[in-house]
Amino acid sequence: MISKKKVKQLINERIEELDRGLFIVGLYISANSQINVELDKYEGNVSVDDCIRVSRNVEHNLDREEEDFELSVSSAGLDKPFRVFAQYHKNIGRDVKVKRKEGGKLEGTMIAATTEQIIVQTSHKQAIEGRKKKELVVVDHVIPMSEILETKIVISFK
Repeated sequence: MISKKKVKQLINERIEELDRGLFIVGLYISANSQINVELDKYEGNVSVDDCIRVSRNVEHNLDREEEDFELSVSSAGLDKPFRVFAQYHKNIGRDVKVKRKEGGKLEGTMIAATTEQIIVQTSHKQAIEGRKKKELVVVDHVIPMSEILETKIVISFK
């Protein structure tokens, strides 16, 4: 079986060499030697060229004579939940939807993220006693990482 440690080492070698702010989001190796790698980037998006370069480094340094494999290298994708802390850090300032383990969802702008918690800011108009017009109320919700089931970017076409 192909060593996950070896594949990760090959990926990290190329990521460091490229020095483009790439990081590994997921590395999966199936029993029938299908290797799936998902990458993301601290700033901007993962390019096709980034995926090709990482793929070539893995492909050229694993011996197909020893064990045949199928390799797929792609970007993490906007529609998938965050899987590593670097994705939280990268997406500070973006609108996110957070599902909590005990149930309930929260949608707002992630304004901070640490390895222990995130802060999601929501705003809505609310009637204030003694005033005729509704006023905008901004609330910062502190959510411990231990309570998060999944976090996704809110995709908007505005």
